[in-house]
Amino acid sequence: MSRPTTFTERARREQIIECTIDLISTKGYRGTSLSAIAEAAGISKAAVLYHFSSKENLAQAALEQVFEQFGDYVRARVDRQPDATSAVTAYVRAMISYQSAHRRHVRLITEVLLDDANGTKLKAPGSHDAGGRWQGLAALLEDGQRAGELREFDTTTVALAIGGAIDGVVSHWLAHPELDLDAAADEVERFVLAAIT
Repeated sequence: MSRPTTFTERARREQIIECTIDLISTKGYRGTSLSAIAEAAGISKAAVLYHFSSKENLAQAALEQVFEQFGDYVRARVDRQPDATSAVTAYVRAMISYQSAHRRHVRLITEVLLDDANGTKLKAPGSHDAGGRWQGLAALLEDGQRAGELREFDTTTVALAIGGAIDGVVSHWLAHPELDLDAAADEVERFVLAAIT
């Protein structure tokens, strides 16, 4: 049985993860070395390896932390809605607003999940759905159908389509920051409501 981590160890791991997010989001996954992470954290490379046995494990830990924060943000906004339709539109808004406010997290996600071939091919098919993203949305849609608020449709397909619309808008904004992301969120919300009601 492993011993519990101390407060100091947890703080050090958090510091290393934050430095990893910063570096990968600016220099890319390939351009970020364990030595650079150690230097940014003000510790030795051996200390980084003490906490994370490899660059891959460290990147995965950073990714998991980002997905956890992202998920908590979206859930907090969805859970306080009075009905399923409001919950779905809150989901759309929260997904876009989180990414707008956390650009470095979006960069980390794309750097860790996407292959280097022009950033279009997933390293592991389905890996973009960490945290059961589409399943959670499909469950919201099912709740709305059961409540009689939403029309009948295949919730898996529609959840994937909504996720694709959000990803498409955010991807375009990353490449073209002049895009008015608030106006785009309005359009995605109208698109989603037209599709589900």
